[in-house]
Amino acid sequence: MTLNQKSLLNLEFGREAFGADPAGYHAARPAYPDWVFETLRDRCGLRQHTSTFEIGAGTGTATRQLLDFGASPLIAIEPNEHLANFLRATIPDEALSVSIAPFEDVVLQEGGFDLGFSATAFHWLNEDLALVKVARLLRPGGWWAMVWNVFGDPNRADPFHEATKALLDGAASPAEGIGNLPFALDVEARLAALDRTNAFDVVEHKTSAWSIVLDPAQTVALYATYSNINARSDREAVLAELGHIARIQFNGRVTRNMITSLYIARHRMAS
Repeated sequence: MTLNQKSLLNLEFGREAFGADPAGYHAARPAYPDWVFETLRDRCGLRQHTSTFEIGAGTGTATRQLLDFGASPLIAIEPNEHLANFLRATIPDEALSVSIAPFEDVVLQEGGFDLGFSATAFHWLNEDLALVKVARLLRPGGWWAMVWNVFGDPNRADPFHEATKALLDGAASPAEGIGNLPFALDVEARLAALDRTNAFDVVEHKTSAWSIVLDPAQTVALYATYSNINARSDREAVLAELGHIARIQFNGRVTRNMITSLYIARHRMAS
């Protein structure tokens, strides 16, 4: 089955796919490169007292970095109660408030934010509708930023993916996209969606390639956070086989190629 033929998980599945083990999810997922937040500082004005909303905050990997760079107040929007409670329990920062609601339903002050942000979550939304709402929430001259850590690089060999793709065949996350490129790397489609809003006058895209090296336990822990695996009835058997492949075929050393993909867009200035 090719990617074009794969069925995609329902968008609403993203609200429940990651909440079973928030601590495990947080420990397994890699952080975002520093350059992402340095770009928000240098291009998007992220500094002390930058009024910010974050869509799909999850366990707060990016939330912590936003706070470190000065986002305040920061409203983290997270539809999953378990993840939201983890955020509240592990980030004791007065600048942070957590709203347990889907972004589609949350009520925020229109024109009240300097920065809107989403990290490896925006593919779980109806892109056009969500971007229209994002634009309404930003003040004129405010910035929107969306970033992904993509697992896999079309331009680099990926032996572990090749060794396991038959095992992982099935319904895919919308992060995989509907063509030959992951959602985050389909630059033409993402820029076209931003353009359709007619709300942004500066749009930029930046990427970096890097890698992570995992032992078998870390490999299993990472894959246990994947939505396409959490959707399977044979989840535990699949994870066990992934660990076996990592130990036997890869001698306990798995390299996953990564791409970080960042889009930033400035809300049109008032005329």
